Amino acid sequence: MATLTPSAHPSAYLSGRTLVRWGIIGCGDVTEVKSGPGFQKAAGSALVAVMRRNGALAADYAKRHGVARSYDNAAALIADPEVDAVYVATPPDSHASYALAIAQAGKPAYVEKPMARNTAECDAMIGAFARARLPLFVAYYRRRLPRFLEVQRQIAAGAIGRVTGVRYQGSAARHRDHAGWRLDAAQAGGGHFLDVGSHVLDLVDFLFGPLSDVAGTAINLGGTCAVEDAVAMSFRCGQLPGVAAWNFASAVAEDAFSITGTEGRLTFTVFGNEPVQLETGAGIVALDRPNPPHVAQPLIQTVVDDLLGRGTCPSTGVSAQRTTQVMDTVLNGYYGGRQDAFWLRSAGWPGRTAPALS
Repeated sequence: MATLTPSAHPSAYLSGRTLVRWGIIGCGDVTEVKSGPGFQKAAGSALVAVMRRNGALAADYAKRHGVARSYDNAAALIADPEVDAVYVATPPDSHASYALAIAQAGKPAYVEKPMARNTAECDAMIGAFARARLPLFVAYYRRRLPRFLEVQRQIAAGAIGRVTGVRYQGSAARHRDHAGWRLDAAQAGGGHFLDVGSHVLDLVDFLFGPLSDVAGTAINLGGTCAVEDAVAMSFRCGQLPGVAAWNFASAVAEDAFSITGTEGRLTFTVFGNEPVQLETGAGIVALDRPNPPHVAQPLIQTVVDDLLGRGTCPSTGVSAQRTTQVMDTVLNGYYGGRQDAFWLRSAGWPGRTAPALS
């Protein structure tokens, strides 16, 4: 597959400006606390417009959050001359189409994760922004949370010696009926692995670099949905070996990330807020680095700084595409290929042959 590399965008997209004015497409639940307020609280940032297909809900969001304008049409928000950049917070099936429209309008975009339903859609997005010479960012916000920056610092300081292995084990309770679109391949691109597994894989990429030698398998064991609900994989980051597994047909929940070295080990959760545990011959130390009230705000700040030419955002379309490509590799056998519109041929997915659990 050809590698798409965007042209270097200007050092400051909003040259000479001190404020980025944002519009949100899809002001749903994910924007209430996690991300929406971050656009208002980040230095040099303002949220000036929001959009939702239900105009009444968009207007309600705007009123509650002190946003000047609301829309029920994405094209109108994108065309708003007072909107400098657009945050796409919809399910993944519309990420590519909205991103292409934003690029055509000559504006940068910040897109929710996973970046899109498959690598082909990611490549189309990257290509559009490269041709327009505009930046494209993706909301893998763990790249700037204090907990994971502390993990990065401990590794760099040699606290556990030379790193020799990475392991992740995740599981969630069976019958998650509240999942909605997250278990609809046409909207999500797959199952919970796309939604939550992407965070884990992007974190590995952030800490150790791009994954290579990726191999894995996916299956449906619970029988409550058509998409995969169990995934196991192996990989390398340079010479570092790693393994990861997810079980979404489990009776119990688990979220355990461990990094082992020649002199110790770091253990932590990816989705929790507990202290990071540093274990060495001297004992166990709890490194408490709590999440901020709006967990996406630190990454949003880096996006704003990037656009104003005073910093660099660590989560771009290029880095996010790598994570989607890894997931496509692991899920390829289940869906009988991932580069086409596989969600339209669900009856023929090879992975649907597994019997349901009793």
